[in-house]
Amino acid sequence: MTWFDESRLDGETALASADLRLRYLAESGSRVRREVSGAADAIAEAVARAADSRPRAVIAGGPDSRLLRAVLEPFCPVPFVAWPNPSLPGWAGSLDLVVVLAPDGSDVGAASAVAEAARRGCQVVVACPPDSRVAEHATGRWTTILPTSTRDQLATAVTVLSFLHQVALGPVATPDAVAEALDEVAIACSPNRDISINPAKMLAIALGDADPVVWGGSALAARAARRVAESIRRTSGRAALAGDAEHLLPVLEATRPRNVFADPFADPAGGDRRPALVILDDGADDPVALAQRRSLEQAAAEHQVRVEYVEAEAEGEVARYASLLLHGTYAAEYLRLGLVEG
Repeated sequence: MTWFDESRLDGETALASADLRLRYLAESGSRVRREVSGAADAIAEAVARAADSRPRAVIAGGPDSRLLRAVLEPFCPVPFVAWPNPSLPGWAGSLDLVVVLAPDGSDVGAASAVAEAARRGCQVVVACPPDSRVAEHATGRWTTILPTSTRDQLATAVTVLSFLHQVALGPVATPDAVAEALDEVAIACSPNRDISINPAKMLAIALGDADPVVWGGSALAARAARRVAESIRRTSGRAALAGDAEHLLPVLEATRPRNVFADPFADPAGGDRRPALVILDDGADDPVALAQRRSLEQAAAEHQVRVEYVEAEAEGEVARYASLLLHGTYAAEYLRLGLVEG
């Protein structure tokens, strides 16, 4: 059977086995600084090129376009379309700006979208490694490559958002604020910090015997919730869910009353694991989101479902998104570390 051994979260031997993964998380802030610094000249070139006129529309292409949509839709002063398909909308042309995130640079769909955009004469800004498949297809008079090297999705997104803010198409996305927010989470969730003062270890312990149900109220918090649930599924193999309140409420409402006499070691398959509600709070005060949150909290209370909170107070929406995402990813790694076969 699989069980959670919280002593491993402070054990030197166990932590050493996860050193590479935890070190990668700790370097998140430095990757943001590195990507934005390395692309500074290319960003300046793209800003200068875009200064003459505002595009008719912005099309975010490639599989990572949904992150840009979560950031830009409430702000962008021109029509914005997230288009994760390998082609572009039929109406896209020389009046439109196409932005593509390709942190790995090998994605065939992103390469196809970039090539089609260049062929149609669109203004194109693509963030990718300069020697990648996507870069090879990004050849055109109106194309600018923002060179990346870390293959980090968030760092690549911050690079593109920095450009979009400078051309008044996106909200403030100060790279330094994002990097500082990531550094603060890395310090708070460091493997060297004891369980009693480490929020990510405490969250992992709370989820050690549960199936997480993750919710975020704002568009970016909801995006972070989906990414955190993906990380938990990958590290634990458990059925972590993320979604809108209307989709998560039935899960909470179907939870059976807790059996205080149940033996947690009696079921080797772990079939009686209960859900645990994880709320990602980025400080958004939208009335609809607040009402949905109250409904989830009420359902959790009525069905004796544990509720855990992850809060972000960084400066700026993107920085708060980054903080929530990294906090949840740390917790997923500590969950992986604590689960043992016995």
